Amino acid sequence: MDAQALVCDDQQNFSLEVVELKDPTDKQISIRTQYTGVSIGTEFALIRNKISWGTYPLCTGYMGTGIVESVGKEIDEFVVGDKVYFRGNDSMKLVNGTDVCCVSGAHCSHIVLDPNTNHGAAKLPQRISMETASMFVMPAVALYGVDMSNPRMGQTVVVHGTGLIGMGVIAACAHRGCRVVAVDLCSRRLKIAQEMGPIF
Repeated sequence: MDAQALVCDDQQNFSLEVVELKDPTDKQISIRTQYTGVSIGTEFALIRNKISWGTYPLCTGYMGTGIVESVGKEIDEFVVGDKVYFRGNDSMKLVNGTDVCCVSGAHCSHIVLDPNTNHGAAKLPQRISMETASMFVMPAVALYGVDMSNPRMGQTVVVHGTGLIGMGVIAACAHRGCRVVAVDLCSRRLKIAQEMGPIF
């Protein structure tokens, strides 16, 4: 299956490349990508080789939304046309046969994956925009951190930085009844944070 992917080479140059994806197996689905989210921290660390999940060339991106185009015979929970969110591609090659390292390979026009793995896919709830949902990992990171630290009602929580993850922490802590102190240099972000609950 031919697709287009944003591929980074070992000189940290990006290009839109034609890639070949494996045809879906009976346990996989194929998805036409609508939106992908960019994680400025993880993806830039991968591109700059500060952390390594594989060799160049690579295709980053680990969160996106799309529409199911085909469903393997052993898949019961999806049908063609379902709107889904996903984590990335299983594998891809350049047309010259060079393997592209999928880390996780979501910045691609099409996705082929097993939806029942940890980094698979799930149906997008109705009334959730595909554009907004393409950033689904960021608030999940925040919620995971809040769950691990387990702040209780009435406790004070200080959040340093009100980017996507910080905003998620603020929302989760405010929902738990915590007093939240938000710290950021950007007054616009602090104003948005105040809309989420009692922020000091």
